[in-house]
Amino acid sequence: MLCSIWLRGLNFNTVLLRDAGGGSAAACEYERWILHAFPKVRKKLTKEMRAVTRSFHHAKGAMTERVRQRPCLNVWSKEDAARLAAAKGDEVAKKLGKQLKEQGAAFQDEKRAMLACGNELAFAASLGDASVVTWGSPTSGGDSSSVQDRLKNVQHIQATVFAFAAILAGGSVVTWGEHAHGGDCSTVQDRLENVQEIQASCCAFAAILGDGSVVTWGDAAYGGDSGSVQGRLKNVRRIQASDAAFAAILGDGSVVTWGDARAGGDSQTVQDELKDVQQIQASNNAFAAILGDESVVTWGDEDFGGESSAVKEQLKNVRLIQASYRAFAAIICDGSVVTWGHAFSGGCSNAVQEQLKNVQQVQASHYGAFAAIVEDGSVVTWGHAEHGGESSAVQDQLKNVQQIQATGYAFAAILRDGSVVTWGDVRNGGDSSAVQDQLKHVQQIQATREGAFAAILADGSVVTWGDAEHGADSSAVQERLKHVLHIQASDCSFAAILRDGSIVSWGDAEYGGDSSAVQDQLENL
Repeated sequence: MLCSIWLRGLNFNTVLLRDAGGGSAAACEYERWILHAFPKVRKKLTKEMRAVTRSFHHAKGAMTERVRQRPCLNVWSKEDAARLAAAKGDEVAKKLGKQLKEQGAAFQDEKRAMLACGNELAFAASLGDASVVTWGSPTSGGDSSSVQDRLKNVQHIQATVFAFAAILAGGSVVTWGEHAHGGDCSTVQDRLENVQEIQASCCAFAAILGDGSVVTWGDAAYGGDSGSVQGRLKNVRRIQASDAAFAAILGDGSVVTWGDARAGGDSQTVQDELKDVQQIQASNNAFAAILGDESVVTWGDEDFGGESSAVKEQLKNVRLIQASYRAFAAIICDGSVVTWGHAFSGGCSNAVQEQLKNVQQVQASHYGAFAAIVEDGSVVTWGHAEHGGESSAVQDQLKNVQQIQATGYAFAAILRDGSVVTWGDVRNGGDSSAVQDQLKHVQQIQATREGAFAAILADGSVVTWGDAEHGADSSAVQERLKHVLHIQASDCSFAAILRDGSIVSWGDAEYGGDSSAVQDQLENL
């Protein structure tokens, strides 16, 4: 099949060499190269090739951009918090109290909890009565009308690029969106009982049941078929996902993997090392596991961090691991940092290694840079210079940094005094000069991957900057952005949850920025 795509003046005549038996590896690799070399191709690829992708959903990989693991947002009412605290003790009460204070969520009207979740192209919000409202790209989960009568008592929502899956109060699951990419679970519906947790790759879901077994569905090429390892998926503790594969940690600390071998679905070469695994992190096509002795085991595509032998001796006493698209950064217990993977994407930190001491946390811009907050509140950056790896122009301003947020191409740091410093691609959030005088008393920042930031101020108002098309232009809804508690992002748009429980959205209208069709439901909660 020959398809010509015009993207920002660049023409790709893409020959998709696929057959009925599962597609050409060469074609899949070509797509992966296109999406890595030109990250913003993904959005255009989705728009321009929608009809084409439907014709070979069964083939190996229509889209290869990994879903960022977006945690769904839980906002607790005072009543919910008190009930949970009473059930789980004082320590939980303290944590919830802190969470409530940070959220400003002393809902005077005693509303129930609300859930908001975004995939790359749409949003799903669970309202006060635990029903669900969706908007955005209809074929990617923005239209849930076919299952609306079943979306009741929703407890949690998870998403692939093209679909959503909701866990109901009784542990059953409802899915919607593109059928081949997780929107249809009919073949496993009778097994989806007492579901505790769902994880997602780019185009498939994996559910952990109450008995520790796992049920998968979606595109088989992305981990939707776990048949080859089903007998081993018992007593599963947690699951992590790369773009096209899953890794499950079992109760005994061993690991079971499935999905695309090149994305980490085949861990045979390191299986003997995968013992007493505590946690797993993922880049786009590789996994990194921290063991009980605080060493690290990696597998998957070596160009994405699946090969760490060059730094193996340094990977000891590892506290946590952060990942960009093609690289990993591990924080060691002594505060130093070890990196590996694609050098240009942050896998090589040699130039700043002497500065990486007493590191407290590390943030990554998806497309190739890292930013580390040091104990004294300064920041060290490395990786792709244009995507935030170079911060020398603002280095003297990066003092007393409290937290850092990132788009795919830039960073934004909140300082102790509530001001903000930005760097990276100026078109995609790296330049906040136009709104700098408004960025005062900033409480939190959220970001779309495609280049926009949204900051919540202490008074509940919102300031945005970056790529206007992808969420930086909030002028049309600015008057409504008051008493904002939280902001959720898709790849190209934002949705803000207000204190009264209503939702305001902006950004790319096609991909969740326009919720006018469901506004009545989002205002009358």
